[in-house]
Formats: sequence, structure tokens, C-alpha cells
Amino acid sequence: MQTEFNFFQHWYPLSPIEDLDPEIPVPVTLLGIRLVIWKPRYSQNYQVFLDVCPHRLAPLSEGRVDDKTGNLMCSYHGWQFDSQGICTNIPQAENQQIIEKNRQNFCATALPVRQENDLLWVWPDVKTADLAATTPLPLSPQIDAEKGFVWSSYVRDLEYDWEILVENLVDPSHVPFAHHGVQGNRDRARPIVMEILESTINFIEVFTSEPLPAKITFEPPCRLEYEISFGSAEKKVGLVTYCLPVSPGKSRIVAQFPRNFAKTIHRLTPRWWNHIRERNLVLDGDMVLLNQQEHLLQQKQSNKSWKTAYKLPTSADRLVIEFRNWFDKYCGGKLPWSEVGISEKNNSLINNNHALLLDRYQQHTQHCSSCRQALKNLQRLQILLLTYFIIIVSGVAIFPDNLRIQIGLPLVITALLGIGIYAWLKLWLIPQFYFVDYIHAKK
Repeated sequence: MQTEFNFFQHWYPLSPIEDLDPEIPVPVTLLGIRLVIWKPRYSQNYQVFLDVCPHRLAPLSEGRVDDKTGNLMCSYHGWQFDSQGICTNIPQAENQQIIEKNRQNFCATALPVRQENDLLWVWPDVKTADLAATTPLPLSPQIDAEKGFVWSSYVRDLEYDWEILVENLVDPSHVPFAHHGVQGNRDRARPIVMEILESTINFIEVFTSEPLPAKITFEPPCRLEYEISFGSAEKKVGLVTYCLPVSPGKSRIVAQFPRNFAKTIHRLTPRWWNHIRERNLVLDGDMVLLNQQEHLLQQKQSNKSWKTAYKLPTSADRLVIEFRNWFDKYCGGKLPWSEVGISEKNNSLINNNHALLLDRYQQHTQHCSSCRQALKNLQRLQILLLTYFIIIVSGVAIFPDNLRIQIGLPLVITALLGIGIYAWLKLWLIPQFYFVDYIHAKK
């Protein structure tokens, strides 16, 4: 019987595929390991390498995809690598035999990858590629168009650890309070009775009937899923999250939101609008709370267990307890940072800087193709509106007197409307992509 959980021998989704830029190598960190995502010019599939060139250890994520060969070029000295990590060109080589004789030593390290359910998956342990080939992906049964589901994807970097992220997601009782007015209502909070259906090293499943019948599944290390039924049993909505351990005090969430109804509304709503009006707000509502909770828990765990640091008296706490017991039993209550040469996080001060903790641009917008493009389009619209206002006002000023009322006035009115839209974009909409403070006391 397996008694110890190995975080490195599992599949993780690094990003929704639609958010990746096929022209530019993208850096990402998983389990403290720096990786680079890139797409060979003449391939349909992305590749993931360790983010280090074997020549002088420069980051390959600062490289480029060569226009002629389609291979990944290191920007430091121009070494090139194909989709398998094999070195294909050394500009400094006196002859080709240098490459041929040392091909194994000159390889970049390519990790096992797969593309499925609109996500790019990686197996972070290069030594067990054979095991990766026979290990199924932790896919959600709800991400299935043939079953009538539609969904959208979302990614965000978070300012707290993987264990805090999982602990938060297995706790539905926080929703009416932490997300009041967004996804819940504090005045409607009620007891939540949880029934543990299964609990093993590889699977935890829970059922709850409040506030709606829901099955909660945790498939370590990353898939944490809610399957919620309401109205008739035929109507289902899901929350499918993948929790990625990035580094001490850092995690990433890759989420998908399936449902099998209201499909027309789903297709008509821009993905970026859903992100700024709901998804970011939900993560904002948790961020400061969990960042500071993590700090205080670390302080208390220096001389006591979470079992005494926390007070968990209700049934609503059962899945938190189950997860913590799982983490203690199979992981020793620790993530494997020491295996990649990283020391544990040690905060000396609580971070009260909301602008840093809730930095939507760094945590989400720069990673999301929909939000990046929407922001670019809105900034272009700002320039057009301002240019139109200047041209119209300047032009009407030199109109003959008899034309200023008849033609000039309507034009000035449209210019003023345009400058009003410009102000709305500048003061409200565009800041949604960068930073919006979240004050719970004002919600």
C-alpha cells in the first residue's frame, strides 16, 4: 500500500491553451522548478522544457522561436533546440562534429506534455516519463461538450501557498462572507452538513446538501471539483479547479466553469468581461484574508499543530479537517521544497499592501489572452475618442458662423459623448485589468 505521496509524479495543467502565445516562450514555475512553455514553428503542440540552457545556464524563456528553423533559440549565444530538446545548432562550433559527438550532453531537458480539455499538461519528473505515459490525466467529467456542457477557463497567480489554496477551496462555508455580493450573501449563511464518501491517498470525495446538493472531489495533488445540481437534477453547474504549488507562499489556480444550461448567454458573454466582473472579484475576496492567514498559521505551527491552532467545531469544517489529515498522513504536512533546494518561507511581517496582493495585471491579465487583447483594444479606443474630440472641437472653432449651429453643435455633442466614454474607460473599466481594492467592510 502506498504510504507517501509524490508530488512530482503527477500531471499538472500549466495554463489554458488559448492563453499561450505561440510566438513567444513563456516562463512558469511549478513545484519550485522554473519551466518554459514554447511552440515549435511547424507544430500544433506546445513543449515544456526546464528553463535553462545547457551551455551557460541562461533562461530559455528569454529566448525566441527561430523564424527559419522553428526551433527554440537561446538569446545568450544562439544555441538552438528542437521539440525534443536536442541541440541542432551551435553558432560558435568550428564544425558540426562538435554537436554530433556531444549530442546527449548538449540537450535541453524536455518534460512529458499533453494537450487535453483545452489545457496544457506537464509531468514535472523527467526521470519517470514512462510512468507519465501510462498515468491518466486528472480530467473532469464535466468538461465534455458531448454531455451538453459549455465552459470557460481562467488562470491566476496567488499570493499564498498551495495548502492554503486547497484548504480554502474545500471550505464552501466561507462563500457567503468572503464573497458577499459576488457569489454569496452573508444574511443567508446556514449550517453545512458534510458526508465523507471516500478518503484515500489518491482521492477524497464528499457530499453536501446545503446550500445546494453538491459533490466535492479532491484528486491530489491538483484537481478539486464541485459538481452542483439544482432545479431539476438535469441542471448542473461545476467548479473545476487545478491547484498548482509554485513556490513557498505562491500558488496558481487554473479553473474551468462548466454548465449544461444557459448556453446562449455563455457564448454571447465575452470571456474577459466574465473575468473582470466575477472571477477576479472572487479571488480578490480571498487574497488578503488567505495571505495573512498563512502567515499567522506558520507562526503558530512553529510550536503547535494546526489541530490546536485552528478551532474547527462544525460539520462545515469536516473537509478542511479531512484535507489536513491527508496532508499530514501522506505528505508529512509539508510540500517537497527541500527536494528542489528551496528553503521554507519565513515571513517576518504581514503584507498589508493591497496594491501588491491584488495586482490583477501581474497575476492574471498578462497571462490571459482575452484580457490582454481587450485591454489593448480599449486603450486604442481611448486614443481614438480623444483624437476625435480634439479634431471636432478644433474644426468647429473655425467653422463659419452659419454652420456652427447647424453642423457644429451636433458634432460637438458627439465629441462630448466620446470624451465621457473616454473618462469612463480611464476611471472605471481599464483599472479593472490592473487593480481594484477589495474592502470587506464596505461590501
